[in-house]
Amino acid sequence: MAKSATVRARIEPRLKEEVETLFHQLGISTTEAINIFYNQVKLRKGLPFNVVVPNKTTKKTFKDTDAGKNLTRCESVDDMFDKLGI
Repeated sequence: MAKSATVRARIEPRLKEEVETLFHQLGISTTEAINIFYNQVKLRKGLPFNVVVPNKTTKKTFKDTDAGKNLTRCESVDDMFDKLGI
């Protein structure tokens, strides 16, 4: 089938540039990426990733992490598992 439909969208220029750089590193064009996305939506009958609104705890965790608060630093994987009690 000939590709003749057009998709137009306004997007923040910085985001567009960053994402297109990633596409280039992946060896795909923006058009190919959009086709991949559309095909995944079709196959999954929905978005190919979870879209959720963060709850109060998650929002606080994001805020704290961004501020460098309440972080647990680990020296190694073993140290991390020890601190997790695993």
